[in-house]
Amino acid sequence: MPKTMDSREALVALNLIEGVGPVRVRQLMEHFGDPPAILGASRQHLLQVRGIGEETAEAIAGWEKTIDLSSELKRIGDFGCRIVTQADPEYPELLRQIYDPPIVLYVKGELLPKDKNSVAMVGSRMTTHYGIEVARKLAYQLAYLGVTVVSGGARGIDSAAHQGALSAKGRTITVLGTGINLVFPPENADLYERIAASGALITQFPFNRPPDKQAFPIRNRIVAGMTLGTVVVEANLTSGALITANFAAEYGRQVFAVPGRIDSPRSKGCHELIKKGAKLCEGAEDILSEFEYLFPASNRPPGASETGVLPALELSEAEQKVYDTINHDESSIDEVIRHSGLPSSAVSVALLSLEMKRVVKQLPGKLFVRNQ
Repeated sequence: MPKTMDSREALVALNLIEGVGPVRVRQLMEHFGDPPAILGASRQHLLQVRGIGEETAEAIAGWEKTIDLSSELKRIGDFGCRIVTQADPEYPELLRQIYDPPIVLYVKGELLPKDKNSVAMVGSRMTTHYGIEVARKLAYQLAYLGVTVVSGGARGIDSAAHQGALSAKGRTITVLGTGINLVFPPENADLYERIAASGALITQFPFNRPPDKQAFPIRNRIVAGMTLGTVVVEANLTSGALITANFAAEYGRQVFAVPGRIDSPRSKGCHELIKKGAKLCEGAEDILSEFEYLFPASNRPPGASETGVLPALELSEAEQKVYDTINHDESSIDEVIRHSGLPSSAVSVALLSLEMKRVVKQLPGKLFVRNQ
């Protein structure tokens, strides 16, 4: 073992060893104290650790015969990604809380503190026009309001969710079920580049790990684990999106499901989730109303643009103009248009946004008032 190996490099090596997962690494860390000590331990010493059998002890003790760590570290440097461990502040806080958080995350792009306000959006690869449009719209609205949209980068609903968030110039994160250097599906190469530029691509898998049936449930637990809630937009009864929803429920996170046509197989999974207690989601406001309870008060310092839903949301110039025209009496949309001097289309968008930010509320008859 190289004498200069640090904890990060040792964790990369442990992540490369077949059969050594997050739970075993935690047990080993409790026994040995730090990752390099685990790799330097003898087979006999490793066998003394609870949960470590002959095969695992053999794999760890002889890791240098099977693992080419220096090549993996070179690939990381050459590709322009980096390793994030649980000891790093940028490791997603919610992900740390699950039973088996990834040993390491390969990250291309940036993970930011505000990503703690994140929602997963998942669904079927084989989708309908309705599903695609709903995913894009919901992701756009959430990202516009400062929520980070997390998905798995797959065809169908996942890709639509990422595209919607990017259209809003918001943040989105893709959790890959492959090595970070592989693009799957291949047609998403350009989308992945855009996501890495304004959000992040992340995976727990080493370089060149191909997509397979085992990888996707492992990926799905990260999607559910790093987010406050999971929205299933469209899914049949065998969709992998239901695995993500089950993980979310297991982690005590909120599950939302978008209803669809009763005769569409693509909606059966969502309807089943609703029957089992998932929150029916008809729009972004259904998600945000749940967040009033999910965001701790300490995240919401009082401020001029405080909404009570998300921390210190800024109002755009148009939103501020519209907000200023609405007093505590009821204002019709025509009055708002007249007093703000903005085009009707701009007023409609601003009013929707202010409603979702919980700054104003709509009354029957298209009347608007400020929220008390």
